[in-house]
Amino acid sequence: MVNHGMVLSALGTVTDPELHYDIVTLNMVRNIGIQGDEVTVDVALTVKGCPLHERIETDVETAVRKLPGVAEVHVNLDVMNDEERRTAFARAFQQSQKQNAPTSNANRSAQGTGADPGSASWSPLLAKDSKTVLLGIASGKGGVGKSTVTANLAVALGRLGFRVGVMDMDIYGYSQGRMLGATEQAMGNEQQKVIPLNPHGVFVVSMGMFVKGNQAVVWRGPMLGKMMQQFFTDIAWPQLDYLLIDLPPGTGDVALDVATRLPMASLVIVTTPQIVAKEVAMRTADVAHRAEQRILGVVENMSYIPLAGGQRMEIFGSGGGEELSKTLSVPLLGQVPMETSVREGGDRGVPVFLSAPDSEASQTFLQIAQKIDAAARA
Repeated sequence: MVNHGMVLSALGTVTDPELHYDIVTLNMVRNIGIQGDEVTVDVALTVKGCPLHERIETDVETAVRKLPGVAEVHVNLDVMNDEERRTAFARAFQQSQKQNAPTSNANRSAQGTGADPGSASWSPLLAKDSKTVLLGIASGKGGVGKSTVTANLAVALGRLGFRVGVMDMDIYGYSQGRMLGATEQAMGNEQQKVIPLNPHGVFVVSMGMFVKGNQAVVWRGPMLGKMMQQFFTDIAWPQLDYLLIDLPPGTGDVALDVATRLPMASLVIVTTPQIVAKEVAMRTADVAHRAEQRILGVVENMSYIPLAGGQRMEIFGSGGGEELSKTLSVPLLGQVPMETSVREGGDRGVPVFLSAPDSEASQTFLQIAQKIDAAARA
């Protein structure tokens, strides 16, 4: 007769398709019920509306049905609470650390030094065999909506089926917590790693997780580079398809650190239709070119106000994004319209891609995300 241990062992062969570890290790199995030849398994999914829930349900049923003496298998799906989710991500991170652990004495001595930014010793996301696409979202000047674009592209990429993280490196002007609805303070795990928050299925880390209220960050330049390294080394990032780095505007310390320490990172440059904004954005592109970083394209934000009958009001002029893309010989990925829903979504922590999915801005973000993915993997 089948018993609890046999069922648990069978479930250990079922892998979560997003975290890539078995559901027993991730503590996704809440309960196992056995009545004669019938087995009931309660599974907690990491996120609500998990697009791969049917696959998990099928895999659980298939694994348990193989056991001798099992005639019927019932799978009940639920959703993890915040604490369960943090535990699951922490366990996934621990497993990834074990897999990327150094094996030689030389590697052990280099562990944690940060001497080789492309090695697993700095972060699994930066390992040479990592499949994570690092994508810096940059702008030449403030006020062009770079953070808004970052938040909405992160959610759009997530809806395309990718596992996405956001690193808010705009240390002085941190805003991703507010825009993505992640306002809680940071929490650690038993490995003394910080667990990223997970609003709307996007993993996010921002200075807002570490300071109280709306406290200002008053640091000199060298501290910013150190913070970026800590955001890689001290955060329990799960395996990601994309890590979007919200960069501060301009060509200061963080932009230089990304260019020199993360040369594998690609850039998307955000500008507005103004010619002045285009000219300032060129300076950011110049830094990327000197570091031989790849620029995937240009996003023109606040391009126009949609009017009735398909008309447009171009209050910031026109042509800035197109001219910048031609000058850089990269594609213009999209022109995001000015819509009230974009601002309202950012203020409420529900990006427009979720709060107004049928809006023109939302559809534009989805198209840009699709173009980014095509370019990043070309």
